[in-house]
Amino acid sequence: MTAPAGPARRPRSPERKRGLPPVLARDTRILILGSFPGEASLAAKQYYAHPRNAFWPIVGEILGAPLADMPYRLRLASLRAHGVGLWDVIVACERRGSLDGAIRNAEHGEIDRVRRTATRLSLVCFNGKTAARAEPAWRAAGYATLLLPSSSPAYTRPFAEKLAAWRAIADEMRDARRGPGLR
Repeated sequence: MTAPAGPARRPRSPERKRGLPPVLARDTRILILGSFPGEASLAAKQYYAHPRNAFWPIVGEILGAPLADMPYRLRLASLRAHGVGLWDVIVACERRGSLDGAIRNAEHGEIDRVRRTATRLSLVCFNGKTAARAEPAWRAAGYATLLLPSSSPAYTRPFAEKLAAWRAIADEMRDARRGPGLR
C-alpha cells in the first residue's frame, strides 16, 4: 500500500517589487526609460547599479564626463545638468531574478505623470527592447522617440556597438544643456 499523496505543492509566486522613483525635473528634455531595475539596482536603490551594465560608461562617453567613477548623486546631478531624466516603463511587477523575460503582472508608469512634471520634455528614449514596447504610447502622446540597444550585460553586443547607437542622443543632450531657444 502506498502512502496517500499530500497536497500538491504550488511553486511560490515571486514577490511583487516596486521600481525606483523617477529622476525628473521641470527642465528635463530627454527621458531615458529602462524596463525595470535589476536586483543590483533595487538593492542599491540606484539606476543601473550592476557593475557590468554599460549605461553609465556609455552616457559618460557621450557627455565627456567620467560618470561611472562618480558617486551616484553626482551622476544624477550631471544628467540633470544636461536635461536628462531617468525612469522605467514598468513601475512594479513580479519577477524572480533580473531578466526582463521573467517579468509578470507589470504595472506601467503614467505618461501623464511625466507630462505634468517634465513640461519641457521633447525626446523619450527606450533602453532595450522590453522598454521599447511602450514606445507607441509615448509617440501617440506627442513625444519624439528613440529606440536604443540595451545597456544591460544580458544584451551581449560589444560596448563600441552600443555606444555608436547611443550617440544619437548626444546632440539632444548638448542642446538641452544650452537651454531653450539656442538650438
